[in-house]
Amino acid sequence: MSKAYYLWNIGCQMNQADADRLAEALQARGYRPTPNPEQADLLILNTCVVRQSAEDRVLGRLNSLRPLKRQDGQKALVVMGCFVDDPAALAQRFDFVDAFFKPSDLAGVLAFVDRRNGTSVVAPPAAPAQVIEYVPISYGCDHHCTYCIVALRRGAQRSRPVQEIVAEVQDLVARGAREITLLGQNVDSYGADLPDRPDLADLLRAIHNTPGLWRIRFLTSHPADMTPRLIETVASLPKVCPSWELAVQSGDDAVLKRMGRGYTVAQFLRLVEQIRALMPESALNTDIIVGFPGETEEQFENTVRLLRTVRFDVVHVAAYSPRPGTPAARLEDDVPPQEKERRRALVEAIQEQIAGEINARLLGRDVVILVDGRQKGRWRGRTRTNKLVFFESAEDWLGRLARVRITWAGPWSLIGEVVGAVPCEP
Repeated sequence: MSKAYYLWNIGCQMNQADADRLAEALQARGYRPTPNPEQADLLILNTCVVRQSAEDRVLGRLNSLRPLKRQDGQKALVVMGCFVDDPAALAQRFDFVDAFFKPSDLAGVLAFVDRRNGTSVVAPPAAPAQVIEYVPISYGCDHHCTYCIVALRRGAQRSRPVQEIVAEVQDLVARGAREITLLGQNVDSYGADLPDRPDLADLLRAIHNTPGLWRIRFLTSHPADMTPRLIETVASLPKVCPSWELAVQSGDDAVLKRMGRGYTVAQFLRLVEQIRALMPESALNTDIIVGFPGETEEQFENTVRLLRTVRFDVVHVAAYSPRPGTPAARLEDDVPPQEKERRRALVEAIQEQIAGEINARLLGRDVVILVDGRQKGRWRGRTRTNKLVFFESAEDWLGRLARVRITWAGPWSLIGEVVGAVPCEP
């Protein structure tokens, strides 16, 4: 009888990529997944602490497993990810956990599993890839934004060699992947730490001609490191989707300076202008932090003005929460919680209106989506600009390109009727 594993994962796409790879490796070792921790022989928590709310979720999940682990000492409990800063200290604090591993330390987790089982797998058997796969191109970050804990937990940037990434992309596509998303804490600085100093534009060109690969995305970008060369490269490569994850964080120069972001609002707007000049249909997504220490009402209104000026497709907004060890944690957290919430809710309301207006322009139009699964009985997929589209059909559309005529448009998703199949892209 095979053993079972329970894998709980929260956080960024990098965590999701780690979780996917870990799941594949565990299944190669004879483990089967289970959503029920009571039925699992191996419990793994892949964690995030980018905000206090995420850390609270980790602590809640960890403590909920304490009685289960006490009841059955044969179960192994492993914690990995950004929650793990000092494994020795955590081992004393949570003595019911068998092992702690730093972010993305898949080798460490698998070595622990192999030691426990007295076995190892040198070459896991190939398994079908998912339609959309995430491929890390670098780990860590060399920026030191004053609010961010990522550099403290994940360390300095470590880029993977171009050929190593190309080989992984080719393998995933050969196993059925049709879209690849390149991941990094800051993809725009990719390669700066490698001997021959390739950049993201070089990497995009290197994987672009992979047979069977239809779409390429990348995230997340840093405005201080994005170059005209990258923008021009994306515009010239048909497989690279015109969808940009460009985190601005604030629309006020003084706040950006306190955040240590390394650019001004004017510089950010010039990037937006360059992108839209070459690719008018581009979608622009961003991140916003409200209530950063010292943020006045006028500075917040500057952020609102930026949102109305740029008209982003998607805005991920969060209220500032201090992260221990970061420079911002030494600043007075002087924006009251209720005011942070008011600002967060206002940004969400403004963005809901803007996104609704942007998506309404697609009503009656045909869009092409890559179908990656089903949700509540309907097929689901995304356009090249990352718009989420649903449609109903008795036919099997998984992994195919569908032309869909949009019949309903909301701020977060679209619904349509399938018109027909598209052989391939671009």
